[in-house]
Amino acid sequence: MKKFLIVSATLLAASSALASTLRVGATPVPHAEILEVVKPLLAKQGITLEVREFTDYVQPNLALADKSLDANFFQHVPYLDEFQKNRPLNLVSVGQVHVEPIGVYSRKLKKLSQIKNGATIAIPNDPSNSGRALKLLERAGLVKLNPKAGIKATVLDITFNPRKLKFRELEAAQLPRVLADVDAAVINTNYALEADLNPVKDSLFLEGKSSPYANILTVRAADRNNPDILKLVKALQSPEVKAFIRKKYAGAVVPAF
Repeated sequence: MKKFLIVSATLLAASSALASTLRVGATPVPHAEILEVVKPLLAKQGITLEVREFTDYVQPNLALADKSLDANFFQHVPYLDEFQKNRPLNLVSVGQVHVEPIGVYSRKLKKLSQIKNGATIAIPNDPSNSGRALKLLERAGLVKLNPKAGIKATVLDITFNPRKLKFRELEAAQLPRVLADVDAAVINTNYALEADLNPVKDSLFLEGKSSPYANILTVRAADRNNPDILKLVKALQSPEVKAFIRKKYAGAVVPAF
């Protein structure tokens, strides 16, 4: 009996040693929802996935850099690159998961052609999403931008604004809340979904599926080859996740793998 207890204790200790936990920061929709699909896939491999939700685009990177997190899942490469220009945190992408097409929304208009001269459009104020929003408005035919500006375009790069549109730059998370106060707003899909806006049905103009702004799993550079991180990437790019994205979001979120 004593020998059995010793063996059992040894096996339990070995099992505990093999088990590991990954702490991943994510915005609630769709990132945290996708991570919930991944939890049982990792659990089968002895990995506990702990999801910590954030509602902004700054703290998840800071928390990852100070090792409060092992990874984060909320951003695309243009945003990460721009973020690290001022904060060189040595964070890297280890895999892309999905695209959230950014869209134009309005409480006052039923179609974009109804927009009046002097109308106010709210856009994200962070550099990468600001440029992305302006590029979308250019594709919609509302403005023209200096081609040299590329994805980093700002309102100062607008070279043609025939309707004399005004632009209100706000934090991305605030954009759904100001819809009643502006004529239109360019909103990231994760915040649109949180506000019960359906990108496919409610947007006046939506970014195409070929967008270069795929959302990524981000880690510290030293951890890019960590076996548990690689298992997380594989799980996020699994058939189960692809099926979930297609069924759950019906085109509002698109798999990027």
